[in-house]
Amino acid sequence: MAASLAPAQTPDLQSVLQRLDRLEAQNRELMAEIRALRDQLASHPGSPGAVEASAEGQPEAAAPASPQVAEQVQVERNQISQLDQEKISTDHKMPLSLTGMLLFNSFWTGRAGGADNPIAAAAPSLPPESAGGATFRQSVVGVKFDGPEIAGGGRISGSAYVDFYGGSGGALNQLLRLRVASVEAAWKDTTLTLALDKPILAPREPDSLAHVGVSPLTWAGNLWLWQPQVRLERRFSLGSQAGLRAQAGLYETAESGTGVPQAYAASLSRARPGYEGRLEFWSQPSESRRIEIAPGYHWSDSHVLGTSVPSRIFTVDWLIRPVSRVDLTGAFFSGKNAGILGGLPQGIDFADRWRPQAVPAMGGWAQVKLRLTPRLTFNLYGGQEKDRNSYLSAGAIGRNLSYAANIMYRFGSNVLGSFEASQTRTTYLNSATRIFPHYDLGLAYLF
Repeated sequence: MAASLAPAQTPDLQSVLQRLDRLEAQNRELMAEIRALRDQLASHPGSPGAVEASAEGQPEAAAPASPQVAEQVQVERNQISQLDQEKISTDHKMPLSLTGMLLFNSFWTGRAGGADNPIAAAAPSLPPESAGGATFRQSVVGVKFDGPEIAGGGRISGSAYVDFYGGSGGALNQLLRLRVASVEAAWKDTTLTLALDKPILAPREPDSLAHVGVSPLTWAGNLWLWQPQVRLERRFSLGSQAGLRAQAGLYETAESGTGVPQAYAASLSRARPGYEGRLEFWSQPSESRRIEIAPGYHWSDSHVLGTSVPSRIFTVDWLIRPVSRVDLTGAFFSGKNAGILGGLPQGIDFADRWRPQAVPAMGGWAQVKLRLTPRLTFNLYGGQEKDRNSYLSAGAIGRNLSYAANIMYRFGSNVLGSFEASQTRTTYLNSATRIFPHYDLGLAYLF
C-alpha cells in the first residue's frame, strides 16, 4: 500500500441540498411504511407485533399475522439496525464509512544497528546490535466517502488513510501520519484522480503484515514513495475478456532522495514535477485465469548547483494468474536518479562538484502467492536494487537485496494472523556485505 497537486473540486451547493431533500423524503416514506405495518399487526392481536401495538399492553387471542407481513417487519428492522451501525454523521450529509486495520506486531531483528524494522543493514561504522519488541504503530485507520453525481453521469468519491508510524517509535512517541489519500471523479470510461499515493508507474507491491509503515522491499526494487499527484485514466474495451488502461499524470518528486550532500543542499530544489505514464493490457479468459502487464515511464529533472540532472526511469509490472490458487506479481525498473521515487537515496553523484551526474540504477521484485485453502495463504517474495558502482562514493550502497516468506491465516472474516521471516543483504562500497534477519508475528483486526 505510494502515497494532489490540483485543488479538490467543491460539490455544487444546490445539488447537495437536493440530495439532502431526497434523503429526508425517503426517511419519511420509510417511517410511514413502518407505521402502516404496525397498524396491520395491531389488527391481528395474536401476531408478534400485536403486543407492541396493543393500547393496553395485553395481547389478545386471535389469528396470527400473515407470514408476508411478519417477514416484511423483520426486513425493515434489520435495515434500520444496519443503517444505525454504519452511519457516520457529517455536516454535508454525505455517505461516509470508517475502515482500517488494528495491527499488532511482535518482532525480532538481528544485527541491524538496533533498528526495529530496518530496510537496509546498518553501516559498517555502527555496532551490529539486535532489537526486539512489540508495537501497534503500523495500525491503519481510514475513511471512505461517496459524493454527489456530477455532469456527464460521473460521481465523486474518495478516501484517506493514516497510521501511527511517525515519531521515534517509543510507546509514548507514536505520531499520527497521513499515508495515502485520494479524490476521484469517475465516469464510465474515464477517471480523474487527485491523490497522495505511489508513483503511477509502480502500483503493485508484495503482501506483508510485517512491513506496513513503509512498503515491503523499500530500497530493494519497490518504487513506493507516497507523494502528491494528479492522474487521468482512460479505459478501452477489447471485447468482453480483454482491455487497456491508459494512465498519465504529474507526480511531485521527493528530491531528498537524490542524496545531495549537506554542503550543496541549499542549492537543491526541494520538489519538482515528474511526468509519468503507464499502459496496462489485461485479459481474463476465465474466472480463474487473468493476466495484466503494463510498461511505464517517468521523466523529470532535479535542480542542484544551477544544473539540471535528469531522472529517466522505464518500468514494467505484471500480474499472472494461471490458476485460481496462484498469483505471480512483480515489477522491474531501469534508469537513473531513482531515489526521487523511493529508490536508494543516492540518485546524484558529486565526484565532480561542478558537473553533478545522475546515478544509473536497476532493480525490481517478484512474488509468488499460493492460496492453499480459503483461509490459508503462503507468500514468497524478494527484490533488489543495484546502483552503478562507478558513479558512487566510498561508503555508498552498491546493492540492497531482500527476500522473505510469510504465511497468513484468516481466523474469521475480519481477523488475520501472519508469521514472516526475511533476510536483507546490503553491500557497501569498499566494505563487506552486511546481513540481518527479521522475524515478525502479526495479528490484524480488519474493520
